[in-house]
Formats: sequence, structure tokens, C-alpha cells
Amino acid sequence: MNIITPDLNGNQLRIGIVQARFTNEIGSEMLKVCCRTLIELGVAEEDITVATVPGALEVPLILQNMAASEQYDALIAIGVVIRGETYHFELVSNESGAGVTRVGLDHNIPIANAILTTENDEQAVARIEEKASDAAKVAVECANLVNLLLEEQFDDEDE
Repeated sequence: MNIITPDLNGNQLRIGIVQARFTNEIGSEMLKVCCRTLIELGVAEEDITVATVPGALEVPLILQNMAASEQYDALIAIGVVIRGETYHFELVSNESGAGVTRVGLDHNIPIANAILTTENDEQAVARIEEKASDAAKVAVECANLVNLLLEEQFDDEDE
């Protein structure tokens, strides 16, 4: 049995981040935590690119363009959708999540989805540190895994 162990070494990885500015205080804090964690994992600061967009529905489009550039090993989506009094919460949550997933699958690039969906500001604030840190770790681990699997695929084709 071949078991691939998780690799959290961010050295040589290029990471793109898209942050939704709606509820910017929370998103900005998430961005700080995420970038700090990426750097702690060995990603060079100059290898982290950050783009901001108005809200969660715009995140997938910019992720798609980043993925299409083929300049990144992994991407991260950051934002917050807080339930209001209308159906809009469900629409934004579902569509942004589906869009993020679709971009990753269409472009074969890992995307850590750290768009929080919460009932209120307090829940969002309570999740900043853990969710943003986890997103950085997911991006690094999955980038290394995809790169390894692609390497093995090309090695097999060369034989």
C-alpha cells in the first residue's frame, strides 16, 4: 500500500487569495491570519497575491481568472456571508460555494474555501482565526498533493 503523507511545506508554492470586501472588518482579519499562516508554513511573501472583490458572488470569477493564468499552485477564497432577513443569504451562500468548487474542478487547482456563512457577526468573529488558518494549511497541503500526483503522472508517461 502506498500512503501519501500530508506535506505542509509551503516553500516554492505560489498562492492566490481572493477576499470579498463585504463585511470587510472580518474579511480583513481573516486575510491577515491566512497570510501569516502561509508565511509560517514557508510560503514567501512575494509568492502570495491578494485580490479583493465587492462580495462573495464575485469571488469565483476572480478565482477563475487566477486559475486560468496558471501562475498559482493553490487559491484561497475569503469572505463572510451573514444571514439577514431575506432569502438573499441562501442565494449568495449557495452560489458562491458552488462557483468556488466549480473553478477548482474545471482548472484542476486546489481552492480552500474560507467564505464563512454565519447567523450573525459574533459567529463570524469567533471563526476568524481557525477558518483562516485552516484555509492556509489546506491550500499548502493540497497544492503539494496535486503537484506530487501530477509529477508521478508525468513520470509514468515517460517510462
